[in-house]
Amino acid sequence: MEQYRHGDLLIIPVDALPAGLKKKKDLILAAGEVTGHHHRLSNTAVVLENATELYFEAKKETTLTHEEHGPLVFKPGNYRVIRQREFSPEYGERRVAD
Repeated sequence: MEQYRHGDLLIIPVDALPAGLKKKKDLILAAGEVTGHHHRLSNTAVVLENATELYFEAKKETTLTHEEHGPLVFKPGNYRVIRQREFSPEYGERRVAD
């Protein structure tokens, strides 16, 4: 299975999008809590979400950018976005901060 990593994001292709997703108003996959830098898709994509999951549909070749990582280009298709998690004895389980 193909997988893509971009900072604290894991992105995997999916055959179909789940039912019940709603279109996000922006193209940000993850806001930069620490740096203020965002993981943002080019306008050839649509970002979709439900209460617990995030997806995007690349209608044409789509680029994911972030100020601290090189650009990542996706072929047309559907993708699931997973925020990476980490464990620390001091803080327990939490999202990776990028």
